[in-house]
Amino acid sequence: MRINIVKILSKQVWDEILKKSKTTKVLVSVMFGLLMFSLISGVNSYSFQKETVEHYSHEVREKWENNPDKHPHRMAHYGYVALRHKYPLSFFDFGMESFIGNAIFLEAHKQNTTNFSEASLSSSLLRFGEISAAMVLQLLLPLLLFFWGFSLVAKERENGTLKMLSIQGITWPEIIIGKSFGLLKMALIVFLPAYVLGLLIIAFSELADVKTDALIRYFLIGLAYTAYYLICAMLAVLVSAKSATAKSSLTKLIGIWLIFTLVLPKMALILGQYLYPSPSKMVFDMAVESEIIEQGDSHNPNDPHYAALKDSLLNAYNVSTVKELPFNYSGFMMKEGEKLSAVTHARHQSDLLDIYKDQQDIVRYTALLNPYLAIKNLSMALAGTDFITYTSFQNQAEEYRYNLAQKMNDLQIELISNDVTSSSDKSAIISNNHWKEFPDFHYQFSDLKEAISAEIISIVSILLWLCALGFYVQNFTSKFKVI
Repeated sequence: MRINIVKILSKQVWDEILKKSKTTKVLVSVMFGLLMFSLISGVNSYSFQKETVEHYSHEVREKWENNPDKHPHRMAHYGYVALRHKYPLSFFDFGMESFIGNAIFLEAHKQNTTNFSEASLSSSLLRFGEISAAMVLQLLLPLLLFFWGFSLVAKERENGTLKMLSIQGITWPEIIIGKSFGLLKMALIVFLPAYVLGLLIIAFSELADVKTDALIRYFLIGLAYTAYYLICAMLAVLVSAKSATAKSSLTKLIGIWLIFTLVLPKMALILGQYLYPSPSKMVFDMAVESEIIEQGDSHNPNDPHYAALKDSLLNAYNVSTVKELPFNYSGFMMKEGEKLSAVTHARHQSDLLDIYKDQQDIVRYTALLNPYLAIKNLSMALAGTDFITYTSFQNQAEEYRYNLAQKMNDLQIELISNDVTSSSDKSAIISNNHWKEFPDFHYQFSDLKEAISAEIISIVSILLWLCALGFYVQNFTSKFKVI
């Protein structure tokens, strides 16, 4: 393959689409407008959420520390609120951000769900999607590439130019690769200005310790989208080369775009839900609650499980009543009950997440057939707006909740006498300095390695598409018709 011929053909595409077509300039301007609007609105949304979370996190902490002296178990039921920060790159790709919630109320003996998602507070119009930079670049720019590329070879076949190129000794691989790179340049004209603006946003924002991680992720996003556009460009040129007329080429490319962006994603989602049905929230909560009830009630001293536990403690310490134990027996019961309920909920939660993972795997494996799904999944993972980010927040919040409840139980065990008959007794009240000593909740973003490992299939999909298209161009285009 002659590089100079590829460059000439690539420049020809550039000149033909950009310089000779007024429509192209209008379309590029519209795309610029959409991308600028989506990036600015994404930054505003991120900034607003960041300020809101910081404000209410400070308020939650202040109220926690300023609680008066009281029984520690009352503080465990008073609870805490864990708030989730968006990852900085969410301004580029909203992903699941609008649907996964931002806050969890943490209390003893109970695991609550994440609340206050944007979807729950918005109208049904949100179901139609939000305009993010990623959505424009994943959906609309490939369609624009197909619009620019449908006639690149088919039109030359119709007007006889293709035959002249063949007579001059230009090969099919040179034609297809040259025109594909010319089309890729057109994609980069739209993509790069928006990408550079996003880079400036990251560089001049106050991201503290995550700036390096965000820049690395953003660099990988740039590579992934460039590869995606090369796939779309090669598909457009190949379909145009295989089609007898430009009209049939356009029809085929629109069909491919619809299959990639609408049909296959919907089919994968439906198939995943059909093969791995997930229980409703009511069914899930009932299953957890019924198992916890079977384990016993830590608030009921006559419960069989805890009665047996009491007997074993009395024998172990060689005493006749719980008042003679060297620690607060009620607190010990609360701690045991918290441990049992947490283990039960964690097991059910793990089973539920396995179902969701199986559903997601159907979508991920479909990405091997669909580069759109591959870039969509990979973009969300790198932008920190995927399902793994959500589950990471849930796990961190649950760990904090459990530690808080058990810390309050430990305080009761260590500092309160067994002679206490009510939590309102003066001897059952401890200093609020203990609340201040308990650390604040700090959400940690998912690791980059975890994000990449979760989307290995998407990465493999993009690489396979590039290799397969390149192999096809090199070995199977010689039989393409010139006229």
